[in-house]
Amino acid sequence: MDLDVVFLGTAGSAPTARRGLPATLIRRGGERLLFDCGEGTQRQMIRSVGLVDLDEVFITHFHADHVLGLPGLLKTFGLQGRERPLTVYGPTGLEQLFRVLAPIVGNPGFRVELVEVESGEELAREDYVIAAFSVAHRVPALGYALIEDDRPGRFDEGQAIELGVTPGPDFGRLQRGETVQGSNGEVKPEQVLGEARHGRKIVISGDTTPCDMTRAVAHQADVLIHEATFMHEDLARARETGHSTARQAAMLAADADVEMLALTHLSMRYPAGPLRDEGRDEFANTIVPRDFDRIEIPFPERGEPVHERYVEG
Repeated sequence: MDLDVVFLGTAGSAPTARRGLPATLIRRGGERLLFDCGEGTQRQMIRSVGLVDLDEVFITHFHADHVLGLPGLLKTFGLQGRERPLTVYGPTGLEQLFRVLAPIVGNPGFRVELVEVESGEELAREDYVIAAFSVAHRVPALGYALIEDDRPGRFDEGQAIELGVTPGPDFGRLQRGETVQGSNGEVKPEQVLGEARHGRKIVISGDTTPCDMTRAVAHQADVLIHEATFMHEDLARARETGHSTARQAAMLAADADVEMLALTHLSMRYPAGPLRDEGRDEFANTIVPRDFDRIEIPFPERGEPVHERYVEG
């Protein structure tokens, strides 16, 4: 199952010539999940991955730089003749936001389902969950974690044959956790399966100061996407506005024992290089992605996350 993250917008509060407003796309198999939808997000999609037919949209909070791309995106989907529903998730107040946006959005021609979620709520999918968790910003705000289920351990085909299991459907049953009949009696899954293999985890902080909840949820994540609006020289300003410095985000990543830290929500006042260097002083595997960069996340046994720079074709 392929899994990657595409950074559609990595600026904070205001766009720059090279960075759009917050929007992050997770692609898992054929699913497309959008986290935040800043102004111009549909344009960012068109420039990179194409205007994909999203399955779900997750909003971290209702500051303008995180939501003003929604009306245009919904209108464009309507113009394209979309028929299947689109579900938008967000904190309490999501329905009120859409009442305000109603004169702009109008009737897009398909159903927009609104789901207000609370911290600690898990949205179950077939083999993963989206977990919402509270963060510490100036307004009620959520972070989100995509957490895959553990997978069965490796199947020992030779051992199964030795136990008298005939190759074929019974191999599949064992791998699904079922007991089958061998030539010498019952064969249980634990006799032929290794230890369970961990799934993957991606954590998106949204806007926040460093907080214990993010640290706990991000424990051993493959990728932590954490805001870094300020450098540490402006720590007082970061605290005042409910944001983080690059150093703080990196210290949290180190504490949480993540594989890779991606710093986003960058202020136009800082070049990317100094932010990256400040982060790497505390956590070596820190990156500062540009718009349209991606992170490929293989299963843990196949390697570490890989940052791929976007090359315009």
